[in-house]
Amino acid sequence: MTETVTSGAVIDTEDYRSIWMYLKELDFRQGFIDVAVYGSPVRTRYAEAGRPDKPHAILLHGTGGHWETFAPNLAALSEFFHCVAIDMVGNGFSDKPDYDYEIAVYVEHVLGVMDHFGMERANFVAMSLGAWVASTIAVHHPDRVSKVILMSPAGKEAAASNMARIRAERTKAVNEPTWDSLHAVFAHLIADEANRLPDLIGLRRAIYQRDDTRESIDHLLILQDAAVRDRNLIPEDEWKSITAPVMVVASGRDHGVYQETATSIARLIPHAEVFEMPDVRHWPHFEDPKEFNSAAVSFLTR
Repeated sequence: MTETVTSGAVIDTEDYRSIWMYLKELDFRQGFIDVAVYGSPVRTRYAEAGRPDKPHAILLHGTGGHWETFAPNLAALSEFFHCVAIDMVGNGFSDKPDYDYEIAVYVEHVLGVMDHFGMERANFVAMSLGAWVASTIAVHHPDRVSKVILMSPAGKEAAASNMARIRAERTKAVNEPTWDSLHAVFAHLIADEANRLPDLIGLRRAIYQRDDTRESIDHLLILQDAAVRDRNLIPEDEWKSITAPVMVVASGRDHGVYQETATSIARLIPHAEVFEMPDVRHWPHFEDPKEFNSAAVSFLTR
Protein backbone atom coordinates (compact mmCIF):
# COMPACT_ATOMS: atom_id res chain seq x y z
CA MET A 1 0.00 0.00 0.00
CA THR A 2 1.26 3.46 -0.88
CA GLU A 3 0.10 6.96 -0.15
CA THR A 4 0.85 10.16 -2.06
CA VAL A 5 1.62 13.17 0.14
CA THR A 6 1.29 16.84 -0.80
CA SER A 7 4.95 17.18 -1.78
CA GLY A 8 4.39 14.65 -4.54
CA ALA A 9 6.52 12.00 -2.82
CA VAL A 10 5.16 8.48 -2.61
CA ILE A 11 5.44 6.78 0.76
CA ASP A 12 5.47 3.01 1.18
CA THR A 13 3.14 2.56 4.13
CA GLU A 14 3.84 -1.16 4.34
CA ASP A 15 7.54 -0.54 5.06
CA TYR A 16 7.37 3.00 6.42
CA ARG A 17 10.72 4.49 7.43
CA SER A 18 11.63 7.70 9.15
CA ILE A 19 14.34 8.96 11.45
CA TRP A 20 12.18 8.26 14.46
CA MET A 21 11.40 4.72 13.33
CA TYR A 22 15.12 4.00 13.59
CA LEU A 23 15.23 5.42 17.12
CA LYS A 24 11.89 4.31 18.56
CA GLU A 25 13.28 1.53 20.78
CA LEU A 26 16.71 3.00 21.39
CA ASP A 27 17.69 4.18 24.86
CA PHE A 28 19.38 7.46 23.95
CA ARG A 29 19.34 11.10 24.81
CA GLN A 30 19.79 14.35 22.96
CA GLY A 31 21.30 17.36 24.64
CA PHE A 32 23.48 20.44 24.38
CA ILE A 33 26.90 21.02 25.93
CA ASP A 34 29.31 23.95 25.83
CA VAL A 35 32.63 23.11 24.20
CA ALA A 36 35.43 25.67 24.01
CA VAL A 37 36.71 26.59 20.54
CA TYR A 38 39.14 29.49 20.18
CA GLY A 39 38.62 30.08 23.90
CA SER A 40 34.87 30.69 23.66
CA PRO A 41 32.02 28.24 24.35
CA VAL A 42 30.23 26.66 21.40
CA ARG A 43 26.78 25.31 22.29
CA THR A 44 26.98 21.83 20.80
CA ARG A 45 24.09 19.52 20.02
CA TYR A 46 24.67 15.81 20.52
CA ALA A 47 23.01 12.42 20.76
CA GLU A 48 24.38 9.80 23.16
CA ALA A 49 23.62 6.08 23.24
CA GLY A 50 25.26 3.09 24.89
CA ARG A 51 26.69 2.69 28.38
CA PRO A 52 29.61 5.03 29.19
CA ASP A 53 31.70 2.09 30.44
CA LYS A 54 31.83 0.61 26.93
CA PRO A 55 34.52 1.55 24.41
CA HIS A 56 33.79 4.97 22.97
CA ALA A 57 32.74 5.94 19.45
CA ILE A 58 32.47 9.44 17.98
CA LEU A 59 30.22 9.84 14.92
CA LEU A 60 30.94 12.75 12.56
CA HIS A 61 28.70 13.98 9.73
CA GLY A 62 29.52 15.81 6.49
CA THR A 63 29.23 19.44 5.39
CA GLY A 64 26.03 21.07 6.62
CA GLY A 65 25.06 17.90 8.45
CA HIS A 66 23.72 16.95 11.86
CA TRP A 67 23.69 13.92 14.15
CA GLU A 68 20.54 12.39 12.61
CA THR A 69 22.78 11.30 9.76
CA PHE A 70 23.54 8.35 12.05
CA ALA A 71 19.99 7.58 13.18
CA PRO A 72 20.00 4.21 11.35
CA ASN A 73 23.31 3.21 12.99
CA LEU A 74 23.05 4.22 16.65
CA ALA A 75 21.06 1.20 17.81
CA ALA A 76 23.47 -1.33 16.28
CA LEU A 77 26.64 0.50 17.34
CA SER A 78 25.48 1.28 20.88
CA GLU A 79 25.14 -2.43 21.66
CA PHE A 80 28.94 -2.49 21.71
CA PHE A 81 30.01 1.14 22.12
CA HIS A 82 29.30 4.31 24.02
CA CYS A 83 28.29 6.45 21.04
CA VAL A 84 28.25 10.22 20.80
CA ALA A 85 27.10 11.78 17.53
CA ILE A 86 27.38 15.56 17.29
CA ASP A 87 26.46 18.55 15.18
CA MET A 88 29.96 19.88 14.55
CA VAL A 89 30.66 23.57 15.12
CA GLY A 90 28.93 25.68 12.46
CA ASN A 91 26.62 22.82 11.46
CA GLY A 92 23.15 21.61 12.31
CA PHE A 93 21.71 23.15 15.47
CA SER A 94 25.07 23.81 17.12
CA ASP A 95 26.42 27.35 17.45
CA LYS A 96 27.78 29.04 14.33
CA PRO A 97 30.43 31.51 15.52
CA ASP A 98 31.72 34.28 13.31
CA TYR A 99 34.92 32.76 11.92
CA ASP A 100 35.84 30.36 9.12
CA TYR A 101 35.47 26.66 9.85
CA GLU A 102 38.72 25.18 8.66
CA ILE A 103 39.82 21.68 9.67
CA ALA A 104 41.76 22.83 12.75
CA VAL A 105 38.54 24.39 14.10
CA TYR A 106 36.65 21.11 13.73
CA VAL A 107 39.51 19.15 15.29
CA GLU A 108 39.55 21.42 18.34
CA HIS A 109 35.79 21.08 18.66
CA VAL A 110 35.77 17.28 18.40
CA LEU A 111 38.62 16.87 20.90
CA GLY A 112 36.70 19.15 23.26
CA VAL A 113 33.62 16.93 22.95
CA MET A 114 35.77 13.90 23.76
CA ASP A 115 37.17 15.66 26.82
CA HIS A 116 33.67 16.56 28.00
CA PHE A 117 32.57 12.92 27.86
CA GLY A 118 35.78 11.64 29.46
CA MET A 119 37.01 9.87 26.33
CA GLU A 120 40.78 9.45 26.40
CA ARG A 121 40.49 7.70 23.05
CA ALA A 122 37.65 6.67 20.79
CA ASN A 123 36.70 4.91 17.61
CA PHE A 124 35.65 7.26 14.82
CA VAL A 125 32.80 6.64 12.40
CA ALA A 126 32.96 9.54 9.99
CA MET A 127 31.81 10.61 6.56
CA SER A 128 32.95 13.20 4.02
CA LEU A 129 33.97 16.34 5.96
CA GLY A 130 33.79 14.28 9.16
CA ALA A 131 36.15 11.73 7.61
CA TRP A 132 38.59 14.55 6.84
CA VAL A 133 38.41 15.69 10.47
CA ALA A 134 38.77 12.15 11.84
CA SER A 135 41.76 11.48 9.57
CA THR A 136 43.45 14.68 10.73
CA ILE A 137 42.95 13.64 14.35
CA ALA A 138 44.42 10.23 13.51
CA VAL A 139 47.48 11.97 12.04
CA HIS A 140 48.11 14.57 14.74
CA HIS A 141 46.54 12.98 17.83
CA PRO A 142 47.07 9.22 17.37
CA ASP A 143 46.80 8.64 21.11
CA ARG A 144 43.14 9.71 20.95
CA VAL A 145 42.19 7.21 18.23
CA SER A 146 41.40 3.49 18.43
CA LYS A 147 39.96 2.59 15.02
CA VAL A 148 38.51 4.65 12.19
CA ILE A 149 35.76 4.10 9.62
CA LEU A 150 35.95 6.56 6.72
CA MET A 151 32.98 6.97 4.37
CA SER A 152 33.05 9.13 1.23
CA PRO A 153 36.33 10.53 2.54
CA ALA A 154 37.63 13.99 1.74
CA GLY A 155 40.94 15.63 2.57
CA LYS A 156 43.43 14.26 0.06
CA GLU A 157 42.54 15.97 -3.19
CA ALA A 158 40.05 18.45 -4.58
CA ALA A 159 38.09 18.81 -7.80
CA ALA A 160 37.12 22.33 -8.83
CA SER A 161 33.86 21.12 -10.37
CA ASN A 162 32.86 19.32 -7.18
CA MET A 163 33.66 22.33 -4.99
CA ALA A 164 31.67 24.59 -7.30
CA ARG A 165 28.70 22.20 -7.24
CA ILE A 166 28.69 22.00 -3.45
CA ARG A 167 28.92 25.77 -3.07
CA ALA A 168 26.14 26.40 -5.60
CA GLU A 169 23.79 23.76 -4.18
CA ARG A 170 24.23 24.71 -0.54
CA THR A 171 24.07 28.46 -1.15
CA LYS A 172 20.87 28.08 -3.16
CA ALA A 173 19.36 25.83 -0.51
CA VAL A 174 20.12 28.34 2.25
CA ASN A 175 18.95 31.37 0.28
CA GLU A 176 15.88 29.55 -1.02
CA PRO A 177 15.15 26.79 1.54
CA THR A 178 12.34 25.18 -0.43
CA TRP A 179 11.57 21.49 -0.45
CA ASP A 180 12.81 21.23 -4.05
CA SER A 181 16.15 22.92 -3.37
CA LEU A 182 16.80 20.64 -0.39
CA HIS A 183 15.72 17.61 -2.38
CA ALA A 184 18.34 18.54 -4.98
CA VAL A 185 21.03 18.46 -2.28
CA PHE A 186 20.02 14.96 -1.24
CA ALA A 187 19.95 13.71 -4.82
CA HIS A 188 23.74 13.96 -4.70
CA LEU A 189 23.96 12.32 -1.26
CA ILE A 190 21.62 9.34 -1.57
CA ALA A 191 21.29 7.32 -4.77
CA ASP A 192 17.85 5.77 -4.34
CA GLU A 193 14.91 8.16 -4.18
CA ALA A 194 13.17 5.85 -1.72
CA ASN A 195 16.01 6.43 0.77
CA ARG A 196 15.66 10.24 0.70
CA LEU A 197 13.32 10.18 3.66
CA PRO A 198 10.92 13.15 3.84
CA ASP A 199 11.64 13.93 7.48
CA LEU A 200 15.38 13.96 6.70
CA ILE A 201 14.79 16.60 4.03
CA GLY A 202 12.44 18.47 6.36
CA LEU A 203 15.03 18.51 9.14
CA ARG A 204 17.73 19.87 6.82
CA ARG A 205 15.25 22.47 5.60
CA ALA A 206 14.62 23.57 9.19
CA ILE A 207 18.38 24.04 9.65
CA TYR A 208 18.76 26.00 6.42
CA GLN A 209 15.84 28.27 7.33
CA ARG A 210 17.64 29.46 10.46
CA ASP A 211 19.06 32.98 10.49
CA ASP A 212 22.38 31.76 11.89
CA THR A 213 22.76 29.25 9.05
CA ARG A 214 22.17 31.93 6.44
CA GLU A 215 24.56 34.32 8.21
CA SER A 216 27.36 31.74 8.51
CA ILE A 217 27.09 29.90 5.17
CA ASP A 218 30.29 31.47 3.84
CA HIS A 219 32.15 30.31 6.95
CA LEU A 220 30.75 26.80 6.43
CA LEU A 221 31.68 26.67 2.75
CA ILE A 222 35.18 28.08 3.19
CA LEU A 223 36.69 24.67 2.41
CA GLN A 224 35.17 24.92 -1.08
CA ASP A 225 37.60 27.78 -1.75
CA ALA A 226 40.56 26.31 -3.66
CA ALA A 227 43.32 28.10 -1.75
CA VAL A 228 41.80 27.36 1.64
CA ARG A 229 41.11 23.76 0.76
CA ASP A 230 44.66 23.24 -0.47
CA ARG A 231 46.19 24.38 2.81
CA ASN A 232 43.89 22.04 4.74
CA LEU A 233 44.50 18.91 2.65
CA ILE A 234 46.38 16.04 4.28
CA PRO A 235 49.68 15.34 2.48
CA GLU A 236 50.50 11.81 1.35
CA ASP A 237 53.23 11.34 3.94
CA GLU A 238 50.73 12.13 6.70
CA TRP A 239 48.21 9.61 5.37
CA LYS A 240 51.06 7.09 5.49
CA SER A 241 51.72 7.99 9.14
CA ILE A 242 48.29 6.90 10.39
CA THR A 243 48.79 4.01 12.79
CA ALA A 244 45.17 3.24 13.69
CA PRO A 245 43.35 0.43 11.85
CA VAL A 246 41.12 2.01 9.20
CA MET A 247 38.15 0.73 7.21
CA VAL A 248 37.50 2.77 4.07
CA VAL A 249 33.99 2.44 2.67
CA ALA A 250 33.95 2.62 -1.13
CA SER A 251 30.54 3.85 -2.32
CA GLY A 252 30.14 2.72 -5.90
CA ARG A 253 27.72 5.47 -6.97
CA ASP A 254 29.43 8.40 -5.26
CA HIS A 255 31.09 11.29 -7.10
CA GLY A 256 34.40 10.43 -8.73
CA VAL A 257 36.60 12.54 -6.46
CA TYR A 258 35.35 10.66 -3.40
CA GLN A 259 35.86 7.27 -5.06
CA GLU A 260 39.37 8.30 -6.05
CA THR A 261 40.14 9.51 -2.53
CA ALA A 262 38.81 6.28 -1.00
CA THR A 263 40.98 4.18 -3.31
CA SER A 264 44.14 6.26 -2.93
CA ILE A 265 44.09 6.66 0.85
CA ALA A 266 43.41 2.95 1.30
CA ARG A 267 46.70 2.34 -0.48
CA LEU A 268 48.54 4.93 1.62
CA ILE A 269 47.30 4.09 5.13
CA PRO A 270 49.35 1.16 6.48
CA HIS A 271 46.53 -0.65 8.29
CA ALA A 272 43.64 0.06 5.95
CA GLU A 273 41.05 -2.22 4.42
CA VAL A 274 38.32 -1.43 1.91
CA PHE A 275 34.65 -2.32 2.28
CA GLU A 276 32.82 -2.13 -1.04
CA MET A 277 29.22 -0.86 -1.16
CA PRO A 278 28.55 -0.62 -4.91
CA ASP A 279 24.91 0.48 -4.89
CA VAL A 280 25.05 3.56 -2.65
CA ARG A 281 26.19 7.16 -3.01
CA HIS A 282 27.58 9.64 -0.48
CA TRP A 283 25.75 8.37 2.62
CA PRO A 284 26.38 4.60 2.59
CA HIS A 285 25.55 4.16 6.29
CA PHE A 286 22.16 5.81 5.83
CA GLU A 287 21.25 4.30 2.48
CA ASP A 288 22.03 0.69 3.39
CA PRO A 289 22.29 0.59 7.20
CA LYS A 290 21.86 -3.18 7.44
CA GLU A 291 24.97 -3.88 5.38
CA PHE A 292 26.95 -1.00 6.84
CA ASN A 293 26.10 -1.76 10.48
CA SER A 294 27.14 -5.37 10.14
CA ALA A 295 30.49 -4.46 8.58
CA ALA A 296 31.13 -1.61 11.03
CA VAL A 297 30.47 -3.69 14.13
CA SER A 298 32.60 -6.52 12.76
CA PHE A 299 35.51 -4.19 12.03
CA LEU A 300 35.35 -2.21 15.27
CA THR A 301 35.00 -5.25 17.55
CA ARG A 302 37.53 -7.44 15.75
